[in-house]
Amino acid sequence: QVQLVESGGGLVQAGGSLRLSCAASGLTFTSYAMGWFRQAPGKEREFVAAISWRGGWINYAVSVKGRFTISRDNAKNTVYLQMNSLKPEDTADYYCAADRYQGSPRSRTDDYDYWGQGAQVTVSS
Repeated sequence: QVQLVESGGGLVQAGGSLRLSCAASGLTFTSYAMGWFRQAPGKEREFVAAISWRGGWINYAVSVKGRFTISRDNAKNTVYLQMNSLKPEDTADYYCAADRYQGSPRSRTDDYDYWGQGAQVTVSS
């Protein structure tokens, strides 16, 4: 059974940092691109960042580029999202997801095969 488990969410002041982790099990981690998405209350789930299976291709949403960094450790079956210079508009539930696609990482929710349960991030002003 595939499991993606996020951790590292919490409450932080604007300008602060958080690092989210997503531990994967039940799948061959290196066969999947990994992505992070977020969903704010009353809004649709949106793409944040994604990384190819080897880490050679990375894509970011315009809204987080330069502030967030996605990375992965294939030895630990874990993907990370380092979030710096956080803003109140970054407040959302953050989800990691796995996409069995070996090309440039994709940004549509429909492309992803497995999802975690989400981690809440709240940025106070």
